[in-house]
Amino acid sequence: MNLTVGFDLDMTLIDSRPGIKAAYQALSAETGVFIDADAAITRLGPPLDEELAYWFPEAEIPAMADRYREIYPTYAIEPTPAMPGAREAVEAVRALGGRAIVVTAKHEPNARLHLAHLGIEPDAVIGWLWAEAKAGALREYGAQVYVGDHVGDVRGARKAGALSVVVPTGPCPEPELREAGADVVLADLTELPGWLARYVAEQEAVPAVGA
Repeated sequence: MNLTVGFDLDMTLIDSRPGIKAAYQALSAETGVFIDADAAITRLGPPLDEELAYWFPEAEIPAMADRYREIYPTYAIEPTPAMPGAREAVEAVRALGGRAIVVTAKHEPNARLHLAHLGIEPDAVIGWLWAEAKAGALREYGAQVYVGDHVGDVRGARKAGALSVVVPTGPCPEPELREAGADVVLADLTELPGWLARYVAEQEAVPAVGA
């Protein structure tokens, strides 16, 4: 099979909480506007504008979003680690002859900086897509599987007709992910290579229509 597996970024491949917290603290110090960075990092997944709406008037959000993205590389890349099993999960796709793509709501240049810093090398990175909007990229690349941590990732996978594989390593607990319609729940990415090998074997064992 021509395997393509999509991955979310924040709290799926990377633990972005330390870096995002630092970036929000820097934005708060620069603007003089209080931002509860500890609260903000419990809500990771949705687009940046949704979080900024807690702290800034609507008219200021576009400018604050631009500024956040500008200062983000300075504060957020270095302290952000890979999630356990992240590199191995991406490599497992390649070992099976497949393509690994990252589809994320994050600003695409910053997503690429994270991946390069951590030595994670997907075949493609597509940014600025959240929830159902991820489906377009997943369909374009022919992804059969999308791996994420948020109910928004489940919705994106389902709209794309991809299998929704989730890890409860982000803000959404397992029951919430299952209720949203996740097809497979793994404890974390360290379980993905074994699951993926079984999935590919099962798909290759299914007789072709008309065979």
